[in-house]
Amino acid sequence: MTSIQPSAHLLEALRRHELDLPQEQVEQIEHYAQLLWKRNETLNLTRHTDYETFVARDVLDSVQLSRLLTMGERVLDIGSGGGVPGVLLSILRPDVQVALCECVKKKAEALAGMLAELELDVPVFADRSEDVVSAADFDTVVARAVGPMAKILTWMQDTWDRFDRMLLIKGPNWPNERGEARHRGLLKQLELRCVASYEMPGTESQSVILMIWPKGRDVQVPDIQDLKGGQE
Repeated sequence: MTSIQPSAHLLEALRRHELDLPQEQVEQIEHYAQLLWKRNETLNLTRHTDYETFVARDVLDSVQLSRLLTMGERVLDIGSGGGVPGVLLSILRPDVQVALCECVKKKAEALAGMLAELELDVPVFADRSEDVVSAADFDTVVARAVGPMAKILTWMQDTWDRFDRMLLIKGPNWPNERGEARHRGLLKQLELRCVASYEMPGTESQSVILMIWPKGRDVQVPDIQDLKGGQE
């Protein structure tokens, strides 16, 4: 892959948020950001069009999520949009098998084009998430900024035999989303645990990663951790 010189602004933002990544990954992230912002001129792929918000929101979330994955894990990012967290996961964790699912055809085509230019071997499915999961086996389904918890659980409620667990990146409103999902009976047969909690930069709020899996299923539940790896 052609080496892309990282912008000083990207490097400063990474340092500001205490993200120390290998040089090759920083170059790939720079390349991805430039490709994403170029396509964003004609498609609504992201609102994070400067290095500070890109790192503080997209990279930070993806780094935290990447620490919850195991080597060789098969991961499906549903509602990928502009590729967060899926594209960044494939850069941060090349040992993990990542696939993207985006039902909007133009966005799926944009993702495939970016991945080709990044030389990343990541399949993109232009279909509904429940249909993709029904047709292939995954270990983990991940999602960020796709919709309320109840909506996602409704999509996936008949497919839990096709994957082991779900990891959702959520903001401070997640207890209300959990309450709605419980009210609608969507969590009756499921376990839910907060497995990561970290500060949303520039706010006094916390982002969390929620792990959801069927009751009775033997899965390893990580201890809740902050971004630096310490236990709360």
